[in-house]
Amino acid sequence: MSGTTFFKAANGRDVEVDAILWGLAHQLTAGRGDGRLSKADAQQIFDSIAADSTYSDIEKKTIGHIRNNFNWTDAGDAHFRTLIRQAAGRGWTSEEIEAACN
Repeated sequence: MSGTTFFKAANGRDVEVDAILWGLAHQLTAGRGDGRLSKADAQQIFDSIAADSTYSDIEKKTIGHIRNNFNWTDAGDAHFRTLIRQAAGRGWTSEEIEAACN
């Protein structure tokens, strides 16, 4: 893990997230296109998670917040879900996959 940061949730609470993943999602949507995460963006986010061959608790939490707080294209959402499911073959548990897909 490379560090954490906080964002203000809709309910006003500060939520701790992985700084790199959260920043990447913002970078990929800022001032580009329609502001949705595309198939290529989904690949970059997944690559960031998979870089160290682990899926930490803070990464799981962050992906959940990215899935809930950012808009995805249909192709981006489908691609990300496919990548997460393929991670099962590399040892991710069903709980980790479920957490990433929801």
